[in-house]
Amino acid sequence: MMKNRSELREIIMKVLYQVDILKDSKVDYDIDSLIKEQLEVQNDFVMDTLESISKKEQEIEALANKHLIDWQVSRLNKVDKAILFLGIYELVYTNTPSVVAINEALELSKKYCDEKFTKLLNGVLDNIYHSEDVHE
Repeated sequence: MMKNRSELREIIMKVLYQVDILKDSKVDYDIDSLIKEQLEVQNDFVMDTLESISKKEQEIEALANKHLIDWQVSRLNKVDKAILFLGIYELVYTNTPSVVAINEALELSKKYCDEKFTKLLNGVLDNIYHSEDVHE
């Protein structure tokens, strides 16, 4: 069955989470295999988004740290980090309407995170949206 973009974003978040765990454990992984575990049919949106986030990981982390007030990405749990990175990527590097990028990240955080992180995420994404970073 064809998945909608919200469901695909959830898959992206899960794969980002898995990649983070495998990197920390110094375990080799194949991104295609991780995607196939989550998705029966190849999907360009998922593949392209994961590839782009991987390539821009340092930029996304720097941007997150810049807008996390009195906080650092390294202090976030892996689910929170995956959602934050996906939200920042869509907000800054894609043509996804800003309101959609922010809302989709918030919906994921409401499903997987506590209320404190959802508020933090909303603040960070809003700060990025209103900064010069999103209009580069």
